[in-house]
Amino acid sequence: MDKFFIFLQHIVPQHLLSRCVGWLARLEHPAWLKNRVIRIFIRHFGVNMAEAPDPDSANYPCFNAFFTRALREGARPLAQADILCPADGATSQLGDIEQGRIFQAKGQSFSAWELLGGDTERAPLYDGGRFATIYLSPRDYHRVHMPLAGRLTATRYIPGDLFSVNQVTAQNVPRLFARNERLVCHFDTEAGPMAMVLVGAMIVAGIETVWAGQVAPPPREPVEVDYLQLPEPVSLEQGAEMGRFMLGSTVILLFPRDSVCWDEAYLPGTFTRLGEKLGSFV
Repeated sequence: MDKFFIFLQHIVPQHLLSRCVGWLARLEHPAWLKNRVIRIFIRHFGVNMAEAPDPDSANYPCFNAFFTRALREGARPLAQADILCPADGATSQLGDIEQGRIFQAKGQSFSAWELLGGDTERAPLYDGGRFATIYLSPRDYHRVHMPLAGRLTATRYIPGDLFSVNQVTAQNVPRLFARNERLVCHFDTEAGPMAMVLVGAMIVAGIETVWAGQVAPPPREPVEVDYLQLPEPVSLEQGAEMGRFMLGSTVILLFPRDSVCWDEAYLPGTFTRLGEKLGSFV
């Protein structure tokens, strides 16, 4: 069954399907159909609407507005910690970046150079450092926040595939996260440079940031922006929203050698909640 699922991933028109779903998710009419789809989604995935500022699903103008809903005030208090969980989800993997490679799943890995889009200048900064891969499931809150305060230095949009992101594909699709469409965000932080990579997936209709709006899907070519050359710097406090997914996917954090260590409570598969302690400075 897994082999058939992977086979389908290769033959379906990934981008066409994802963009069509994105178009449907933005539709506001007919309202009865939009409301029914949202109710079915809430029931099927067990979405906790009590955490939303408006728990009435009928009040959201479209599915995307529902899916990227905010949290009510106080729903995710921030821990007193150096590094916070950037999102609700689960730690797919976390650990050391060994010889420039990041562990994906049993028998699978990819290089930091690939993940960062062939960035020969920045990829070596993370050799021997640490990574954390956090998967956001459909039931989760889908805004991504800063694990620590940072100043944005550059972003790179990297076009790519749109394989589904789950345990089956992680174990069977080589270099999954380095092949999928993604947005790499580089920050200067108290721990040194930090890369936050927002990875797209099948039927993910787009990736947004708070400073640039929707950045994926743009034209199907790499787009890099040097924020140090812009007159207005982009600085975000710890816990501040930095981006969101139009349907769920994955966030990967990269830190340099001897900069951070992960909390011992986190193992592959451990659930995360925005604002909880993820790690500490070394």
